Amino acid sequence: MQTEIINIGDELLIGQVVNTNAAWMAEQLNLSGFKVERVTIIGDEREQIIEALRAAEKRVPVVLISGGIGPTKDDITKTTLCEYFNTRLVFNPDAYRDIETIFARRGYSVTELNRQQAMLPEACLTLPNPNGTARGMWFEKQEGLQGTTVFVSMPGVPFEMKAMMTDHVIPALKNTFQTPFICHKTILTQGIGESFLAARIEKWENDLPTHLKLAYLPQPGIVRLRITGMGTDEAQIRKEIEEQSAKLESLIAEHVFGYDMDTLEEIVGRLLNGKGAILATAESCTGGYIAHLITSVPGSSAYFKGSVVAYANDIKSELAGVLPETLQKHGAVSQATVEEMATGIQRRFEADYVIATSGIAGPDGGSTEKPVGTTWIAIASPGEVVSSLFTFGDNRERNIRRTALQALNMLRKKILQI
Repeated sequence: MQTEIINIGDELLIGQVVNTNAAWMAEQLNLSGFKVERVTIIGDEREQIIEALRAAEKRVPVVLISGGIGPTKDDITKTTLCEYFNTRLVFNPDAYRDIETIFARRGYSVTELNRQQAMLPEACLTLPNPNGTARGMWFEKQEGLQGTTVFVSMPGVPFEMKAMMTDHVIPALKNTFQTPFICHKTILTQGIGESFLAARIEKWENDLPTHLKLAYLPQPGIVRLRITGMGTDEAQIRKEIEEQSAKLESLIAEHVFGYDMDTLEEIVGRLLNGKGAILATAESCTGGYIAHLITSVPGSSAYFKGSVVAYANDIKSELAGVLPETLQKHGAVSQATVEEMATGIQRRFEADYVIATSGIAGPDGGSTEKPVGTTWIAIASPGEVVSSLFTFGDNRERNIRRTALQALNMLRKKILQI
C-alpha cells in the first residue's frame, strides 16, 4: 500500500531541528506493509500545505502529516486542513476534558490559547493524545486515487506522534487497507567494508528469489545487511529468510556479531555476565567513548569496573602503568604502549579483561610514519594480551566510533575464543 509523509515546520527547513519523525514513521509503516513512496518537508505556509496535499492525493491512498497543530499562531495546519476539506472548526468536549486533565496534573489552569486546542475540524475523526494537547485528525476523501484517500494529521512532537502512530494510526490503517506481510532480518557485521562485503556475497545476492531483497546499511564501523521478504504466506516468507540468512552467514561468518537490534556493547555485556568476568578500559584516542557505550547498557555495573582516560603521556605512566622509557622509545601510539596500558589497568583494577586504545584521531597530529587514523587496540585477558594496528581514516568522529566498535568486537572474539 503506497504512502506519503508530509512533515511541516519552518524549523525543519532551516536545519534548527533534525527531521527524525520521517525516518521513524517510514520504518513503522514499512513494518506494517505500507510502502513509503515520498517524504515531503514544507514550511508553515498555507500555500505549501495545500500544494503538498493536492500532489500527494494524486499519487497515493494514504497521506500522513506531522507538525503544525500546536497552540501558537505559527501552527496553521489545522485551519488549512479545514480549508482543504471544506469544513469548519467546532468545539470538541472530549478533547477539552483531556486538556483539562493534562493541565490539572501539572498544577495549571487551561489558558484560552490552550482551549483553542479543543477546536477541531468538524469533518474529521479525532485521535486521542494522552501525551499532549493536540489531538490527531483522520480525514477521508472519496474521490482519491483508489476510491478513498486517507489523510492523518499528527503532532510534530516526536514522543506524541510516536504514541499516536503506534496506538491508533497504524491499527486503523491496517483495518482500512489490506496489506502484504513484510518480514525483515538484519545481519550485523563488523571489520569489513561495504564494497568488500558486496564482492564476497555477490553470487548469493544474485541468486536471491525475486520476492526477497537485500539492503546494505553501512555506518562507521558496522555494515548491516537487511534481508526483506514480502508476500501473503507469513510462514513461508519467514522460512525462506532464515534459510537465506544461514547461507549468507556461512560466507562471512568471521564478521557477523549479531542480529536486528543487537549492539556490540550489549553482546559483550551478556558474555561478561555469563562468565562472571570484570571489564575495565584504558582509553587515549577514544576519550572514554568505549566506557560510555558499555555503561549505556542497563546493569553494566555488574561487570564493568571503571576506566582511565589516559590522554596525556604522564597519565599513561602514572595511572595506566606505561613505562616512561616505552613512551620515549616507541611513542604514545604504539603496540608497546597500548599493551602496557592494558596490562597496567588490568593489575590496577583487578579486572579479567581490559580494552586499551591509543591512536591519532585527527584531523591533525599525523606524520608520514603514523598518519591520521593510525590506531592501536589491545585486549588484556587472563594470562594474555593481544593487540592489532588499524588505519581508519581522517575523520575524527568516525575514527573514534570505529575504534570503539573494533575494540568491542575484538573483546567479543577474545571472550568466545574465535
